[in-house]
Amino acid sequence: MPRTGASGSVRWVGPKRYAALLRGINVGGRNKLAMSDLRRAFTDDGFERVGTYIQSGNVVFETTAPQRTLEHRIERLLDDRLETPPVVVVRSHRQLRTVVEQAPPEFLAQADTHLRDCVFLKHPLTSERTMEIVRLRDGVDHAWPGPDVVYFSRLEAQRTKTLMNKILAAREYRLMTIRNWATTTKVLALLDGMGGPVPPVRSAG
Repeated sequence: MPRTGASGSVRWVGPKRYAALLRGINVGGRNKLAMSDLRRAFTDDGFERVGTYIQSGNVVFETTAPQRTLEHRIERLLDDRLETPPVVVVRSHRQLRTVVEQAPPEFLAQADTHLRDCVFLKHPLTSERTMEIVRLRDGVDHAWPGPDVVYFSRLEAQRTKTLMNKILAAREYRLMTIRNWATTTKVLALLDGMGGPVPPVRSAG
């Protein structure tokens, strides 16, 4: 619930909603993990209202724990359950909403012709730095920086010519996880559907 402090600032008291985006779960026969086991692991570790979406490791949950602790905590939680060390990117409900609401108009307008993805970035990697290493093929690929994310699209009719896979060879890829636009908006919808107001983040006056 919101609470006003002596200075007039508004802070949120109680559990907050988050999405954890796990990289490399159930891909190519590696890092196999049933979603029921994943939900149980989160619940056993004290997270609340845990849900998952498809098999690629998208988890929504609530917690009162500080956001800065969550990525490392979840990576340690899953370390002994997976063949390779997990990479976890956590976004709050408000942060994920910002990613969706601030998507470039050009990116949104390509729905019928392009495959669209969000490259979520893990601190300290920035969207500015990622744009420096992203390679684009003229007439096929497009990319835009966003709030701790890079929006990437590729022309579906020439998807085999895309240079998006060059990202995987970059040293910085260890600080990224990628979700297509449909999954990104679905995870936001799941957070929206958990009920309750979105916690305020700025001064009331």
